[in-house]
Amino acid sequence: MAKVTLLINCKDKSGIIATVTNFFHARKGNIVYIDQYVDTENGIFFMRLENEFYTEFDITELRREFGKEIAEIYNMNWKLFAEERILKMAIFVSKYDHCLYDILGRYRAGELNVEIPFILSNHTDLAPIAKAFEIPFYHVPVTKTTKAQTEAKQLELLQQFEIDFIVLARYMQIISDQLISEYPNNIINIHHSFLPAFAGAKPYHSAYKRGVKIIGATCHYVTAELDAGPIIEQDIARISHSHSIKDLILKGRDLEKIVFSRGIKLHIQRKTMVFNNKTIIFT
Repeated sequence: MAKVTLLINCKDKSGIIATVTNFFHARKGNIVYIDQYVDTENGIFFMRLENEFYTEFDITELRREFGKEIAEIYNMNWKLFAEERILKMAIFVSKYDHCLYDILGRYRAGELNVEIPFILSNHTDLAPIAKAFEIPFYHVPVTKTTKAQTEAKQLELLQQFEIDFIVLARYMQIISDQLISEYPNNIINIHHSFLPAFAGAKPYHSAYKRGVKIIGATCHYVTAELDAGPIIEQDIARISHSHSIKDLILKGRDLEKIVFSRGIKLHIQRKTMVFNNKTIIFT
């Protein structure tokens, strides 16, 4: 048995669901999941479908046939994935370790169905963690005068290991436009608040001074505009005047770990679609 996942969006028209499902039925497929959404404001149709085949099939030929028989007719944006292929995920970090520990713990426990070929950092502080989890660690420092060389080294490693997507586990450097263009909607970041509130180096101190009643975390795709990419997942924790700055930091870090892992899982499971800097999340 093999499974394929289809993601599509196009102008909304009558008959799309029937046409797509009949395509798989005619090839002796068994649809085990289907969900669709219509953006009525823009007239755009979105759909995610999982189909199981119990006989041999050629994914390349399946893509060719779907493209010719359906996608071209409806002028679709579409992707058809073979589930047996495990994605390769690179992790970029700096000095904060809470998100890295959480990701690697979930990875070792089998919660994240990915390969992690390497961890990259602009510092050496977290190298022992990579060693403990037996994952190669690359120190690629960043300075004002070496940014071009740093970017070249990053791209070299990403291409060498055939990386599918990148997670920024509190990587405290701005990602270059070139790297973003090489991995569109495939670089995932975790932010320490509901964007764009309380930006800066000490968000919990700012929140404390304002007397906020909730704090949050936001997982999003990276775009050229800083902290303005499509949002994948968010969550909050309620707080009161009795909480100290330390309490806020600890609660915030817990939120970051949870929201980040949810966002990564959604991406791995092909449950996210980006349209006009907004995400459609299928559950």
